[in-house]
Amino acid sequence: MNGAATGATDKPLVDRSTSAGAVRRLLLLGGALLFFAAGLALVGHSYGALALLAIFAVLAMVGIATIFAVALGLIAVAGKSGDGSIAKDFLDTLDVGTLIVDGKGRIVYANRAYGRTTGAGSATDVKTLERLLSRERDASEAIYRLANLARENASGQEEFRLSRSLSGDGEAGPRWYRTSVRPMGGPAGAVQAWQIADITAERDEQENFFQDLQHAIDYLDHAPAGFFASDRTGRIAYINATLADWLGVDLVSFRPYSRSIEDFVAQEGLALLDVGAEEEDPNAISAIDLDLLGASGKRLPARLLRRGGRGPDGALGLTRTIVLNRSLDGDGANALEAAEVRFTRFFNSSPMAIAALSESGEVVRANPAFAKMFGQTVATGSGRIGDGLRAESWEALRQSLTLAARHQAGIPSVDAELAGDNPRSVRLYVSAVSDVNDGSGEAVILYGVDITDQRALEDQFAKSQKMQAIGNLAGGIAHDFNNVLTIITASVDFLLLNHRAGDPSFQDLLLIKQSANRAASLVRQLLAYSRRQTMRPKMLNLTDVIADMHLLLKRISGDLVKLERHHARDLWPVMADIGQFEQVITNLVQNARDAMPEGGTITISTRNVPEAEIKRLGYVEMTEGDFALVEVADTGGGMPDKVAERIFEPFFTTKEIGKGTGLGLSMVYGIVKQSGGFIFVDSVVGKGTSFRIFLPRHFPSEAALAKVEAGPAVLSAKADLSGTASILLVEDEDHVRAGNVRALKMRGYEVHEAASGVEALEVMEELGGRIDLVVSDVVMPEMDGPTLLREMRKARPDLKFIFVSGYAEDAFAKNLPEGEKFGFLAKPFSLRDLAIAVKEMLDQ
Repeated sequence: MNGAATGATDKPLVDRSTSAGAVRRLLLLGGALLFFAAGLALVGHSYGALALLAIFAVLAMVGIATIFAVALGLIAVAGKSGDGSIAKDFLDTLDVGTLIVDGKGRIVYANRAYGRTTGAGSATDVKTLERLLSRERDASEAIYRLANLARENASGQEEFRLSRSLSGDGEAGPRWYRTSVRPMGGPAGAVQAWQIADITAERDEQENFFQDLQHAIDYLDHAPAGFFASDRTGRIAYINATLADWLGVDLVSFRPYSRSIEDFVAQEGLALLDVGAEEEDPNAISAIDLDLLGASGKRLPARLLRRGGRGPDGALGLTRTIVLNRSLDGDGANALEAAEVRFTRFFNSSPMAIAALSESGEVVRANPAFAKMFGQTVATGSGRIGDGLRAESWEALRQSLTLAARHQAGIPSVDAELAGDNPRSVRLYVSAVSDVNDGSGEAVILYGVDITDQRALEDQFAKSQKMQAIGNLAGGIAHDFNNVLTIITASVDFLLLNHRAGDPSFQDLLLIKQSANRAASLVRQLLAYSRRQTMRPKMLNLTDVIADMHLLLKRISGDLVKLERHHARDLWPVMADIGQFEQVITNLVQNARDAMPEGGTITISTRNVPEAEIKRLGYVEMTEGDFALVEVADTGGGMPDKVAERIFEPFFTTKEIGKGTGLGLSMVYGIVKQSGGFIFVDSVVGKGTSFRIFLPRHFPSEAALAKVEAGPAVLSAKADLSGTASILLVEDEDHVRAGNVRALKMRGYEVHEAASGVEALEVMEELGGRIDLVVSDVVMPEMDGPTLLREMRKARPDLKFIFVSGYAEDAFAKNLPEGEKFGFLAKPFSLRDLAIAVKEMLDQ
């Protein structure tokens, strides 16, 4: 730059606002001369008038010149200087080039820095930025945008790069400039202030900083240790290339906070991540040994050195973590390090809870399974082991800890209950540490196993065994009782044949028969509970069955109870005995009515329950598959848990004496179980009870859908039940056999009898196989009925056979070859029932 622009003075390069001051000084001088000339004229001096005339002429010329200067903008009339001189001095000494132009683009002021930056050495060289840069390709667009803002009386700033320096200082290389404009007040476009600054050095500093930052990131990325930063929830904000390579993370597609550190930690190590996560001291460093999981599933033993950070508000911020690779494949892994890594992996991955305790029960160290079982507070040593247990359990464990502190061996295990709203059962094993004085404070090693599910299965199995035992007892009693009832019924029938309606004994005989029938009904309920009753299942739609029963259920529920039905569409079909199922619903509705003596609501609902929902229900004994659900709920008083546990037991009832046998719900339980279903009761005291019946979905074949099931032939009351066929009657009960033989002989049949299966074979051999029909009991000593059938049909495949039993047909049919045909007569039966069964079988 020339000498004018580089002088030591800070005076402005252009300042047309100073012309008004010169005019003022000239006017003051002219006024003084005019006063002097007037004085001479007043005293009568000879030159006074001439001087006065000359002075007026000069002042006139100055006035005319001033008017033209003001019109041309060369002179601006300024107000009081006041503080304006301070602002002017500030602009004069400012390092940023400043240019002030009026609304017409005329330069009003330019400081010396503006001349240095733009290369203007004198006032005549000063140009506006629009004129100076409009032809510069790299700057023209930026200047155009700023000019538009200036015309709109708005402010703006732009930065651009030129291939050369505007100052012409001879320095080679590109230069960066920052240019801005802002209005100075007044109407739009009145006066604007433009500024320009060379920011090349600033840009070079930023570039150097960026390069240093890139080098720092490169150093961190290629460090021999892994590093990541995560927030409070574990989301990763940054991960270096070393750790990304270990874990198989693609840094190109990685986005901050898109992955969590939990995605790369083995399941057993998740509990360790929470330990120390809320460390009070932000400068504290916690060490965690665990296994990381790569994208391929390969485990990487690692040690995490974590340090938390806090923000300005004191809240927990990002946590910085260094990851050390402890893989045994690395060089320098000596035997001690290898053993430590193996132990750490075993300790942390063990599904059994393991902890080292002090003599007072404080936790010295613990594995993730222990932290998951007892909670972080206990696992981190903030409390004693007793804080995680119920009071009664802690007392039992405390005694075991005392024995361990005395180095006693063979300490029995302790079954304890964990504290909390949902307690779980654990089995604790305690062993003493041989060397207590090693400085670690460890005195006892504690092992814990969660046995909650095992306890639930044990309770369920015990309950199932109890129900099975009661069922076997009920079934055995029912079998023997059926034989007794059969004898009573047959004897009464024989007596009724010899007594007319007018006979005085006739009513007594009818009463005996009615009582026997009532007893037979109780036996059927016992058999239903033991799942040994006779059933004829067929494909049913439960919604249709319940809809057909609506009027009956309405009468059963009574006037004080409101009966509601809710049915889902397209209910899946099931296989069940329609008569037995109707009895189930009738018993449940009647039971619900009795639970609401003052009235309420009974709701019967049906819907499909798919296999996925079955798993979520949490019923342990239920098998997998699709089920149709029937739910009968009431709004009664509910039942306590102790009552609900025994509700299906035979003869257990909460009703008053004489108002219930205790077999209704037992029969319901048996029918549902025999149908392959499940029944559960949910009851809340004060809110009501709900019975849920799940019956397995039936998938009918096309042949089954096309088959029309023919009902059994019904003989009229006057049908001829006599015959002449040869019948072999096999029964181990002498009185039952004698009654049946007598009944069949009265009908004209030739009857042969046997007391066992072995004796029946002998009789068959003596007769040379001339037997038309065999009527046999199922349960007999030496040889049961199904075995007898197989043996006889070896010689006579077409031999007709009728089984007589108090048990269900399915109870013994499974022991026969598939496709075997036979008749069935359920005990107890009347003489007519026996005659009808024989006649139908012979006529087939």
